[in-house]
Amino acid sequence: MASKEGKYNIKAISKMLGIQAGTLRAWERRYHIIEPVRNTAGHRLYSDEHVAILKWLLDKVNNGFTIGQAVDLFEKNYATMEPVDTMYEKDYSMRLSDDILRSLLTFQENKANQLLNQAFSLFSIDKVTIDILGALLVKVGSMWENNEITVAHEHFVTSFLRTRIGMIFHGMPIDAFKPNVVCVCGPNEHHELGLLIYTLFLRRKGFEVVYLGAGIPESDLEIVIREVGADLFFTSCTMVQNLESTLMVIDELQTRFPHLKIGAGGAAFDQLGIEQRSTYGNTLIGNTQEDWENWLKNNL
Repeated sequence: MASKEGKYNIKAISKMLGIQAGTLRAWERRYHIIEPVRNTAGHRLYSDEHVAILKWLLDKVNNGFTIGQAVDLFEKNYATMEPVDTMYEKDYSMRLSDDILRSLLTFQENKANQLLNQAFSLFSIDKVTIDILGALLVKVGSMWENNEITVAHEHFVTSFLRTRIGMIFHGMPIDAFKPNVVCVCGPNEHHELGLLIYTLFLRRKGFEVVYLGAGIPESDLEIVIREVGADLFFTSCTMVQNLESTLMVIDELQTRFPHLKIGAGGAAFDQLGIEQRSTYGNTLIGNTQEDWENWLKNNL
């Protein structure tokens, strides 16, 4: 049990937890989640118990919750401090990802929609799309490769996620001063959701994105790039057998459009040899949001 004896002043707490004193006071006034004791001089003193609660709340905020949502979750589910140190041993976003996948693999679309709505009510769009849906896609891909699910399962999951992501995608504002972007899957690629999530990441940043998906002939692709006046082009390749043809498309577009900045991602690119990685290293956008941010920073 954490001690309830007051022993840390607000300056010490601010330094310990990396939270501004003004923010901490505002949380106390609005949410009354903790009540520091006062010393004889009237200064706030915080206990080890208060520190544990604040650490827990900060962890939730850093993982996508608003402070109000984090406080509500704490108050609804945990009346004492003992559970705080053990709860969320597995991040709740991962649990939601597992539950959504389980619902989809049993063709329970209504339940999957409810769970995804819950995720959007608790977390930011970036957290849901990248951490929850992204993790789900990795699991589906692994199950597909290991023949653990049928074609019907994979198509049902893909159709559901494409629809939900598309609903978000088209409701986002566009920054007219940012470069135009074209996104398309590599030749013979049918696993498009990873690219769709990346496209959503770009739209969140205000880029105007033309998402073409899968099955687009290279000749059509060149027409779109010209008509859109694209400055950025992104492609994806999941299946290793499609990697060489995808690299050929990259080479051809780079020759025809020297100004075009090209980025590529997907599991197949992890199989590049040392020489190929040296050649295409500046093209690889990486696998995490941090990687994506860095690629854009280095190429714009």
